[in-house]
Parts: sequence; structure tokens; C-alpha cells
Amino acid sequence: MKMYFYFVIFLFGAVSCWGPGDFEKYGPMHLSFRYVKCIHDRNLDLDVSQVDAYFYDFSKNFTDTYPIKDAAKGILEIPNLDKNKKLIIFNPGFRSKITKNTEEKIRDAFRNYPNSYLIIFDHSQYTNDNLGRKKSYERSVRYVYYIGKEIGLMLSDLQKGGINAKNIHCIGHSLGSQMLAHTGETFMSKTGVKISRITALDPAGPCFSNSFTHEQIRSGVAEYVEVYHCNAGMLGTASVLGDIDFFVNKNGAVQPNCNTPYIPGIFDSSKAARCNHKTCVNMYTATVGHPEMFLAHNCDTYKEYKNGICSRNNVTIAGFWNPGTAFGVYYFSTKGLL
Repeated sequence: MKMYFYFVIFLFGAVSCWGPGDFEKYGPMHLSFRYVKCIHDRNLDLDVSQVDAYFYDFSKNFTDTYPIKDAAKGILEIPNLDKNKKLIIFNPGFRSKITKNTEEKIRDAFRNYPNSYLIIFDHSQYTNDNLGRKKSYERSVRYVYYIGKEIGLMLSDLQKGGINAKNIHCIGHSLGSQMLAHTGETFMSKTGVKISRITALDPAGPCFSNSFTHEQIRSGVAEYVEVYHCNAGMLGTASVLGDIDFFVNKNGAVQPNCNTPYIPGIFDSSKAARCNHKTCVNMYTATVGHPEMFLAHNCDTYKEYKNGICSRNNVTIAGFWNPGTAFGVYYFSTKGLL
């Protein structure tokens, strides 16, 4: 009882210096992640044959679905396939499915993007929440390496079939971002070249923030790796990982319109965290049709960025049209634009 009393005193004594999102980092939801068993084992030989690849050629109103092990062969056999078009890959995260809102946002964003094909992966057979959130997430983490590797094998087969690695752009969200580390590794080992770009939208934090570097998305697994942080320190990682790391809004942790309270309750915090986490997808898809929607400044800290200290530092375009010439840590705001 005495321990509980001191904890309450500490909690409310510290509240005065907390801001939105801080309770998410130290509150009940964050503490619950301590009890998740994080297994990164490359020797389990897990089967991922039920991952599906959805192929979209919007210019011809053509869609087809392939089991991942047959996807490269099936795609290369599509009549009049233009191997010079850009190939955009989207790999979603935990609890995703091809029929869900995130996947629809991706389809809508690239529907009118010219000279390109889109592939969306559905790995929901291995990453759903049918076992309950905790056990399902633990299972999903075990599959991260194997799903990422299989995507890499598929893309390497496409490259061997005539699709240039310079035209491949992989985009992942959350757990899907972490999978792409293994996609990039596998592609390199099989082809001797790198995928042109990997975009990681709020890479998953739980089970990865404190894992070995080689288990995470990172610089080097593609020609250019860009990372966007929207719920850093909670559902997303706060680690600086890419050639460039963008921290979106407050510390890359708290997003406008997500109703993150100053002193959130357990359920409020969970809901706000999911909203913050998904903002990275909303932000990125919005930029496809608006090339200079967000300008980011090179800066050491959010406090310096907020106070205008970095206003004369290097600037780059954030989002889909990032030219890939900037490196380091950048900050930008979406307030009033999303």
C-alpha cells in the first residue's frame, strides 16, 4: 500500500512538467509492452506462403492477386508488362488487411500517379489479432524476418526478370517498416545491388527499440532509407535509423487532432497512440498529389525547431517527393495542412 502511495505522489508531482504524449511514454500502455515476449529468431524456418501480393495497374484498370511465392512469375507473365515503369511496394503493419482503411488510402494516393505499378502485401494470416493483442503481437514479431525475407526474394526475382532496382520504391508502415529491413538485406544478397528507396512510416517500437540494429530498418539496406516518426517512443520507435529521419510535429510523438490529453487515462492513451501512429500514413499519402506540402528543417532538437533556431538550416521536401539528397535529422509541422 505504501509503495502505491509513493507512486501516486510521484505521478502527480511530475504532472506539472509533462506535456501531451509524455504519459504515453511512461503510462500503463507503455509499461504493458514490458510483458511482450520479443523473439527475433532466424532459425525457426517459419512458413509464410499465405502472404498475398496484390498487383495494381490503374492505367489499365487491372488488378490481380498472387501467393507470394508465385508472385514474381505471375507478374512477369502479365501481357504487355512495362518493365521500365516505377514499382511502388506497400507493406502494412500489425492488424492490417487488404480491405482496411490504410490499404485504401495507399490505393487512392497512387491511383493517378503516372508510369507506375503498385503492389500491396497482405500478411494478415500471420499478423492479425485473433489470439488477442499481446499474443498476436508476439507471434507477428516472430514472423517479421520471414515475411521481409520472402518479399526480398520476390523482388529479386522481378529484378532478374528485367525490372530495374532503380525503379523499386518500398514503403512500409509500423511492423511492415521493420520487415523491409530484411527485404533490403535479402535483395542485396541475391542481386548484388540495392533497392532504390525504402520509406519507413513510424517503424514499430515495441520489440524493436531495444533490439539489435540488424533486426531494425536502418541506413544501408537500400540506396536511400528515409524514416518518419509520428508516435516516437510508443507504438513507433524514437531511434534515429535512416539516412534521413523526419520527426513530425511535437518530437515526432504527438500529432494534431489526435486528442492526446495532458493527463490521459489508460484507454484515452491507447486511442491517441493509434491515431498518432496512423498520422504518418495520412501525411505521406497526402504528399503524393502535393509535392511541396511539407518543408522540413535540419535541426538537433524539437525545442530548437519550435523556437525558430533552425530556420536558416538546410531545408528539404518531406514526403513522397523527398529528393533523397538530404541526410540527418529533420523536423516539420503538419498543423493546419492535414
